[in-house]
Amino acid sequence: MKKLPLLFLGILLVSCGASTKTGTDKRPLFEVLTQQTDGGASIRFFEILSEPNEIRMLQNDENLKDKISPNDIQTSNFIVLNMGEKTSGGYSIGIDTAVETDNNIIVTVKETNPEPDGMVTQAFTNPFCVVKINSKKEIIIK
Repeated sequence: MKKLPLLFLGILLVSCGASTKTGTDKRPLFEVLTQQTDGGASIRFFEILSEPNEIRMLQNDENLKDKISPNDIQTSNFIVLNMGEKTSGGYSIGIDTAVETDNNIIVTVKETNPEPDGMVTQAFTNPFCVVKINSKKEIIIK
């Protein structure tokens, strides 16, 4: 008689952990393809790449060529974020949030600066980031 409650409890625990896949797994809204502290442009700018020719240029980059599929050219947009030249290390740039609305994608950029008294490398750096947005909707950068 005691085995029945244990069996029921075991079945209940197993069934609670079960999940079903619908076959429509949703991709994340954005993916950071590369985020580096050096190698970006010397001026601060953000660029949205949505045309196939622009996106194909990214595929010529050694760090990005294996991260962008031919399908991405038709289904995704890309953002290049350049923080500009900095006089030391400790700086970075990336995406804080991305929110999809009915008409567009609103992207909030996050820039990180070194702590005022922090130890950083004493060298010029050019932080940058390349992000894939898994949508062809218009992108608004904040």
